[in-house]
Amino acid sequence: MLVFFVILGLGAAFAFASHQIGAEITAIAIAVCAFVVALFVSAAIQVADQWDRVVILRLGHFHALKGPGLFFIIPIIDAIPYWIDTRVITTGFKAEKTLTKDTVPVDVDAVLFWKVIDPKKAALDVADYKSAISWASQTALRDVIGKTMLSDMLEGRDKISSLLQKIIDERTEPWGINVISVEVKDVLIPAGLEDAMSMQAQAERERQARVILGDAERQIAEKFAEAGKSYEHNPIAFHLRAMNMLYEGLKENSTIVIVPSTAVESMQLGGLAGMTALTMGLGKDGTNGQKEGEPATRQ
Repeated sequence: MLVFFVILGLGAAFAFASHQIGAEITAIAIAVCAFVVALFVSAAIQVADQWDRVVILRLGHFHALKGPGLFFIIPIIDAIPYWIDTRVITTGFKAEKTLTKDTVPVDVDAVLFWKVIDPKKAALDVADYKSAISWASQTALRDVIGKTMLSDMLEGRDKISSLLQKIIDERTEPWGINVISVEVKDVLIPAGLEDAMSMQAQAERERQARVILGDAERQIAEKFAEAGKSYEHNPIAFHLRAMNMLYEGLKENSTIVIVPSTAVESMQLGGLAGMTALTMGLGKDGTNGQKEGEPATRQ
């Protein structure tokens, strides 16, 4: 554009000079020629950015691949159908209401990272390479979903991403395009199925909790069995343990009810009168302790 205005300005200056000396026709001719030359030169000079590659067709045939930097073409004879970006490009694609292998409809969103490595193939071997990549990605995603179980899809996204990358890369390689990676963003399942899976997970956690509790009860029972063997041949230790258990219970609650049974007799806790006396004694001790803790009142 700058070259166009520079040449046009020079032509206008020469035309003005010719007009001053009275050469009207010459001035008009110079102005017209300057405009044509400026237009031709500005069309011939092209500049490509660092990431651009320019496909040039001469009389409809492939001529050259230019860029980056300054290059020249022949206007009218040469044409530039594509300016191809060689940077990494991201393309989002998704599959809606697609059935998995176990006939569950899912919505899957994914992102494709790709770049053009052969601009000539991308320009000449496919009509619209960006649209072709998008459609190839969607069909590959639907194929993978149809061959995958829902559980595998939810747990193994990395595996699905790698498989998609391989399939899409094989399809786009003849177009001069390299697929760098594919990332599965989200997998949406029906709300009813999501609730059912949540209930299933909750039931599984409850089952595991019951299994752990049962195992703990088994270990406790084993410890009690070992303790019973220790007390089996030592009745004095067993009697002291029983008295200690009774004492600990009475410390927390001064009132305790003991139903006569073989368990009481096996503990050798004595008669009912002794139990009552022990309870009353502990109650008095507790009352005296409370009184001693209170400050003395002055007369």
